[in-house]
Amino acid sequence: MSPLFDLSNQVAVITGSTKGIGLAAAEHMARCGAHVVISSRKEDSCQKVAETLRAQGLKATPIAANISKDEEIDKLLDETRRQVGPVNILVCNAAVNPYFGPFLDTPDDAFEKTIGVNIKSNMRLIKAAMPDFVSQGAGSVVVVSSIAAFKGSKNLGIYAVTKAADTQIIRNIAVAYGDKNIRVNGVAPAVVRTDFAKALWEDDTRAQTVADSYALKRLGTPDDIAGAIVFLSSNASSWMTGQTLIIDGGWSINER
Repeated sequence: MSPLFDLSNQVAVITGSTKGIGLAAAEHMARCGAHVVISSRKEDSCQKVAETLRAQGLKATPIAANISKDEEIDKLLDETRRQVGPVNILVCNAAVNPYFGPFLDTPDDAFEKTIGVNIKSNMRLIKAAMPDFVSQGAGSVVVVSSIAAFKGSKNLGIYAVTKAADTQIIRNIAVAYGDKNIRVNGVAPAVVRTDFAKALWEDDTRAQTVADSYALKRLGTPDDIAGAIVFLSSNASSWMTGQTLIIDGGWSINER
């Protein structure tokens, strides 16, 4: 393995890492040597994933947390320090999208929940990990945003707003902590075949229509995004901060 991608002796906390993009990121980061902390709301799911990775000789520790609750975010970071050690890498992957419909009709509860999890919780996670980064003189944060952050949407309005906000959080913190060698970047996927995005691809006809709008003529897979997360977590991107990589199969450059 190139030393640029070597994550040996790195502790990586990955939220929403029991399935989809988060799970793929955890698998590939562990194969690059990281000790990954598997986290989602359900303890049994975290245990199952960690056991699967450990059976392959990889380093994984399950720590369940509901990131919509500040006290559980603090617990996640405290337990990581107690069980594994200081955090070197934070991947903010967990997100919600409870409402699909016209933006101005967004119910108040869906508005508050989406803002709370997709924006506030990411800020809280980064803040909770920051003491470790500062004390070590290095750290890497990767926020999973979305292509929705860069285009208008009739029915993904509030989700798109939060993902656009995430791209600004990335820039703000990158500027504030760059002089401490702390890097903050993001990825912005288009439609990836995950349970989270299932409504966008489970209908074959709709999935084909979406795929046809991409230059590569296929939807994404979790592994397609995991590689970029490994890159942004490693020394391969050591002079990169404040950026959000668009990974969209060529949607944004394709002719319509």
